[in-house]
Amino acid sequence: MGVITSRRHALVRHIRQLHTPKGRREAGQFLLEGTHLIAAALEQGIALQYVCYTESWAERYPDLVHRFTAPVVQPVSPQVMEVLATTVHPDGVVGVAPWPQPAPLPSPGHLNLLGYRLQDPGNVGTLIRTGAAVGVAHLLLTEDSVDPYHPKLLRAAAGQWFRCQPWVCSDPLAVMQTYQQKQVQIIATHPQAELLYWQVDWSQPSLLLLGNEGQGLPESWLERADRVVRVPQPPGVESLNVAIAAAVCLYEAVRQTWTKSQN
Repeated sequence: MGVITSRRHALVRHIRQLHTPKGRREAGQFLLEGTHLIAAALEQGIALQYVCYTESWAERYPDLVHRFTAPVVQPVSPQVMEVLATTVHPDGVVGVAPWPQPAPLPSPGHLNLLGYRLQDPGNVGTLIRTGAAVGVAHLLLTEDSVDPYHPKLLRAAAGQWFRCQPWVCSDPLAVMQTYQQKQVQIIATHPQAELLYWQVDWSQPSLLLLGNEGQGLPESWLERADRVVRVPQPPGVESLNVAIAAAVCLYEAVRQTWTKSQN
């Protein structure tokens, strides 16, 4: 198979359109960049549709090359790889995967996350990575949150996107009601809350509500919550970003659940 050296090649133009939300929507595909993401996709059985790599990358990772079963597996020049990837210094491989099929609201697990208008792809990717580490199966997001297929978000999730996949909900209040009917408590975060995050019982099934990085949670969400908690900080200190605040609460839930299991 010949090496693609032209940036105007049809395959190159197609993959480049996946750099934008509009292009991803129209194609029903998203871009995976780098060895770590490609390996994670293969481990999770994701059916890649295209894979492009440089010859120097293939020499470093021959085992991965032999695992590719995509309909199109294409070597490209380093110059072409530079335009296929969104990173400044790509490591030599990109893949294209189909959008997951629309699915019903995920059944609640023991720990669940719902984010309101989360905009920063790095924060949301870190949130996914943290959620996967404690067994959260899905990150629920409002429709006006960051594109869950944003390349920076996928990279920040460090391969865990496939273990804690985003699920976009059009009616988050209805989602909260459904979860409450299934005996899931709703815990919201707010910097002025009276309760500290360790003062609630996280050992029961919980849905943690996480607010926009600048505006926090809307009043309608706070009213729906069974508990509202805060992470204590000294006066004058800027609030924690959403991924760190979530990690603090989630690992308190893990600690409480483990402690209870030992008694």
